[in-house]
Amino acid sequence: MANYTAADIKALRERTGAGMLDVKKALDEANGDLDKAVDILRVKGLKGVTKREGRAASEGLVLASIQEVDGGQAGTLIELNSETDFVAKNEKFVALAEQVLAAVVAAGAATIEEALAADLGGKPVSEVVNENAGVLGEKIVLRRVARVEAPVVTEYLHKTNKDLPAQVGVLVGTDAAAGEVSRDVAMHIAAYSPTFLTREDVPAETVANERRVAEETAKGEGKPEAALPKIVDGRMNGFFKENVLVDQAFAKDPKTTVGKVVANTGGALVAFARFRVGA
Repeated sequence: MANYTAADIKALRERTGAGMLDVKKALDEANGDLDKAVDILRVKGLKGVTKREGRAASEGLVLASIQEVDGGQAGTLIELNSETDFVAKNEKFVALAEQVLAAVVAAGAATIEEALAADLGGKPVSEVVNENAGVLGEKIVLRRVARVEAPVVTEYLHKTNKDLPAQVGVLVGTDAAAGEVSRDVAMHIAAYSPTFLTREDVPAETVANERRVAEETAKGEGKPEAALPKIVDGRMNGFFKENVLVDQAFAKDPKTTVGKVVANTGGALVAFARFRVGA
């Protein structure tokens, strides 16, 4: 006869987030001892990490945090992925994301390598993530980390599904003057997903390739040779307006650009980061 009750099963599921069958097996093996059952689930989960490595983790959430630092503020944005949206909204997964974010912030991590090595309760974040993957029974990945420093840093988190955690996260750094429009700019970034802050930030090889494609496309359309330079320039402007933040038509007033909206404050944009789960 099983040496545990339905209440024990419920308690272990709440502690670990593991499935019913896994919980029962762990309690059987632990002879009803909840603490031992937790350890059994962790060990079995870690053994399954390798098996899960090839599986896709395209669901999850984004979280952000802003701290005061010398000279202004620093914002940290993370994307933690799971395999299913069921786990993405699990309280254990959300709590893990909050713990990971806190560890990344404390370490001042700005790269994924630094974030995975950050200390979380005496262990590196990577190890804690793997342990939780074992308990939850899914591949869990800390996919991306961004850090933005500026006089003013603003965050914006957006839910694409009301039943799930935030799926789109933005950090935007400005000087003090532009801080008055930073929230609107952050919301714009979430919606329009720019790749670069200014034209100068676009790598030269990217510009050269876009120009080559524009020219070859125009030639393929039979455009006159004499008209090619003007056509290519026009298409390059279109590329910049689509991908460069300051050149994009402003979401709240498409008759102007983000750059002009910021310039009207007398301020300037410093940097931004945008994550969309799985993208």
